[in-house]
Amino acid sequence: MFTENDLNQIKSKGITEAQVKAQVSLLKNGMSYSNLVAAATIGKGIEQFSESESKDLISYYNDKKENKTIIKFVPASGAASRMFKFLFQFLSNFDPSKATLEDYIKDQDDNLIKVFSEHLKDFPFYEEVLLKVKDIHPNFQDLEEGHRLVIFVELMLQENGLNYSFLPKGLLPFHKYPDAAITAFQEHLYEATLYASSKGNANLHFTVSEKHHDYFKSELKRFKDRLETETNTVFNISYSYQKETTETLALTTSNDVFRNEDGSILFRPAGHGALLENLNDLDGDVVFIKNIDNMVVAEKNKYTSEYKKLLGGVLLKAQDAIFSHLNALDDDAITEEMLQDIATFVSNRINVVLNDDFSSFSKDKKRDYLKEKLNKPIRVCGMVKNEGEPGGGPFWVKDDTNVTSLQIVEFAQIDTANTQQADIAKYATHFNPTDLVCGIKNYKGEAFNLLDYVDPNAAFITMKTQNGIDIKVLELPGLWNGSMAHWNSIFVEVPVETFNPVKTVNDLLKPAHQS
Repeated sequence: MFTENDLNQIKSKGITEAQVKAQVSLLKNGMSYSNLVAAATIGKGIEQFSESESKDLISYYNDKKENKTIIKFVPASGAASRMFKFLFQFLSNFDPSKATLEDYIKDQDDNLIKVFSEHLKDFPFYEEVLLKVKDIHPNFQDLEEGHRLVIFVELMLQENGLNYSFLPKGLLPFHKYPDAAITAFQEHLYEATLYASSKGNANLHFTVSEKHHDYFKSELKRFKDRLETETNTVFNISYSYQKETTETLALTTSNDVFRNEDGSILFRPAGHGALLENLNDLDGDVVFIKNIDNMVVAEKNKYTSEYKKLLGGVLLKAQDAIFSHLNALDDDAITEEMLQDIATFVSNRINVVLNDDFSSFSKDKKRDYLKEKLNKPIRVCGMVKNEGEPGGGPFWVKDDTNVTSLQIVEFAQIDTANTQQADIAKYATHFNPTDLVCGIKNYKGEAFNLLDYVDPNAAFITMKTQNGIDIKVLELPGLWNGSMAHWNSIFVEVPVETFNPVKTVNDLLKPAHQS
C-alpha cells in the first residue's frame, strides 16, 4: 500500500504505519454509529438546580478555587473566513454598475446582505474599516450605496485591506465599547478573571495555528499590561498547535489514498478531537473548556460567568467525594456497608450504570470494580434547552460491551435511517454548547493520561473536496465526544443565555454581542 517515500513521510510526522493502516481500514469500512438507549433529560441524566442550590454550589467553588490551579483551555484556531461566506458570495455575484443594491437584495432574496448593510454602523469593526476605506477612496461618500458596500467589504476581507478573512476568529474585533473595539481573544482574558483565576493569577491556554501564533502574541502585547492593571490579575498565557501526530489521511471515492500533486500523501488536521493531545499536556487541577467565539460583552458576562462557577462547584464537590471514597477503598478495613454506600454514590451521583451482578461480587471484587469506576477523569458539562432543530447532545449510550453511560453524541454519529434511533434523537430536550469543566488529576494528585479514556470507534467520516476531487476524510473522536467517552460525566442544565457563538458575521449584531 505504501512506498518507501510514503513510509518516510509517515515516520516524519511521528505516526506509525500501523496507525495509518488503521485509518485506511476505518475509512473503507465506514464509521460505527452510537447505540442510543435514551435521551438524557432533567432528572434522568441532566441535573437541574434551584436558586438556593446554585448559590451553595457557587459558594463551594469560590471557597475551594483559591487552592486549585485553574486553566482555561480555548480552542482558537478556527478561521474567520467561514463567518464571511455570504460576503464572498456577494462580491462574486453583485455588480454595482448593473444593479442597485436594493434591486440585488430583492432579486436574490439575500436577507443576510440586507441585514449586514442596514446595520453596518453597529459592527465592532465599522470604524476601523471605514478609516481604511477613506484613506484609499477619498470620494467614498459620493459613491452609490452598492458601490460603497462593495468597496467596504473588499477592504475588510481582502489582503490589500485589513485581511479579516485571513485572521482567526479570536483576532477579529468582536465587541464595541465607548472607548475601543476589542477582540474575542481579549474578552477571554477578561472573562477568566470572573471565574477562572486563583491567587490573583489567570492561566489561559489557546490552541492556535502556527501561521497565526505571532499575531496572537502581538495582540496580547498590545493590551496585556493595561488589562492586568484594570483587573488586578496576572495573566499567564500559553499556546500550542495541533500536533502533526494527530493528522489523518484521506481516501478517494474509489478508496485509493489521496495524494498531492508531487505524489506525497495528503495529511489533514483531524478535527477538534486532535486537541486531546494538547489538553493532555496541561498541568492543572481544574480545566474550563470554552470555544473562542462563544463570548458575550462584559456587562452580560458577569451573569453568564456565574454558571461557570456553578459547573465548577458541581465538579469540585463531586471530586471531593470521589477522592474520599477512593481513599476509603484503599483501606483493607472497609466494610460491606461502606461499599454499598459508595456503590450508591457511583450510581446516583456520577451516573454509572452498575453491573447487574454487583451485589453478588466478593468484597475484593467490589472494591476493585468501584475503584475502576471512580478513578477516572471527570467532566461537568453545561446543557442548554434545545429550542431549535434537534440534533447532537446528551444521550444514554450502550457500547459494544453492553455498558450504558452518559455521552455527548454528535448528529453525524446517529443512524437516522434507523427509526428507533431517529426517534430517540428527535425527542432530545437539550444540546451541548461546548461548555464544560474538567478534573484531570486523580486522588493522589497525579495526572491522568487522557489518551487512555478515548473510544477510537467514535471517529467521524466526512466528505470534503480537495482540488475539485471528492475525498473521504477521517476526523478523530471529538474532544467532548468520543475523546472523553470513558470519563465520568455529570450534565447540568444552564440557561440558553450562556451560549452565544458567532457562526456568521451577522451574529455580532445579536444583543449578547452589543454593548
